[in-house]
Amino acid sequence: MINAKSYNYLFYFLLSLLVVVLLFVSNTLSISYKEALNVFENTSVLTYITKTSIYLFGQNDIALRLPFIVFYILSVLLMYKSTEKYFKYDRDRFLSIIIFMVLPGVLSASLLVNSAIMVTFFTLLYLYFFHKEKKHSYVLLFLYLFIDNSFAILYFAIFLFSLKSKDKKILITSLVLFSLSMYIYGFESAGKPKGYFLDTFAIYSTIFSPLLFVYFVYTIYRAGVKNEKTLTWYISSTALLLSLIFSLRQRIYIEDYAPYVVISLPYMLKTFYHSYRVRLKQFRKKHYISAILVFIMLFLNVILTIINKPLYLVIPNERKHFAYKYHFIKEIAQELKKRKINNVYTTDERLQLRLKYYGIEKGYNYFITFNKATIYTSSITVNYYGRDLKTLYIKKVK
Repeated sequence: MINAKSYNYLFYFLLSLLVVVLLFVSNTLSISYKEALNVFENTSVLTYITKTSIYLFGQNDIALRLPFIVFYILSVLLMYKSTEKYFKYDRDRFLSIIIFMVLPGVLSASLLVNSAIMVTFFTLLYLYFFHKEKKHSYVLLFLYLFIDNSFAILYFAIFLFSLKSKDKKILITSLVLFSLSMYIYGFESAGKPKGYFLDTFAIYSTIFSPLLFVYFVYTIYRAGVKNEKTLTWYISSTALLLSLIFSLRQRIYIEDYAPYVVISLPYMLKTFYHSYRVRLKQFRKKHYISAILVFIMLFLNVILTIINKPLYLVIPNERKHFAYKYHFIKEIAQELKKRKINNVYTTDERLQLRLKYYGIEKGYNYFITFNKATIYTSSITVNYYGRDLKTLYIKKVK
């Protein structure tokens, strides 16, 4: 039988292996438009963190995504530490952290320049302090106000929790911080009202995997009915309900809500383990099959994260590829440089900004476009595994 020490060694080995994989994958992705905005135009904590990494390690794709891989490592370690005495068996704890490590939402967040994995880490840090010290960290809550707008959800959840605990100090503090967050960052409600409720459900299913998300909703409901409402429950349920309510009217920014939902994974798995073990062996078949299916789906997600480009061979419309926004540009920039073209002009502002990251500046000697109708002097075609996917047309102006 494997002991606790062996599980620890295995955990650190798998985490190290996964980090190597993430570093490899990060170098196969191109900068997206939103990521380019973060590097060149935005002024947020996220921007400063990203720019610091680029300054230290150079303007490349690994440096661009390295801070988020670091936040991923810290989040995993913090989750592992937090569950040290949470599970009865070491095996349960080990399986729990492995599932957390390969959750589609957590894994993808570690590769993209957005606040999701950063918010996940800081939320776990706050909860770790709360459970260890048996009190709220007002310093952390105050600092979070200047990190990201989505911490308003955390403040609101803590406010609701304080109504139950009848702690006036944290009630007033969370309400003030929530109000300040709303004042500083505002609330996005522009655009024509349109329902995205089913879309939000679909995204959550992608973040967890369908079976896990269904079970997550069940455990949130079960804990509420059985009055097992911990602070983590308030945070996760508040984020889920708010996201679903707002999606009735508008498309939500899922990165604001997902970090607060995934942190409830240990409770969800503890509920599953209990439900599995209270049954006689002959009645565990459904639980066993469900668990196997979840692991298969999570394994496939890891594989597709590593080698996602071959999917273009089976997807008729390349724009439907989940990583489409993170492909092509680096290859185009490299080919332009091979042709001694370092300055270009295009009416596509998104393309212009993305190329800038790879050293292709704005100039007027060459005009580039993806529109084939344009009269052109040369072209660049990007293909993956023999399939032509993107063609850039170049017209020499001077």
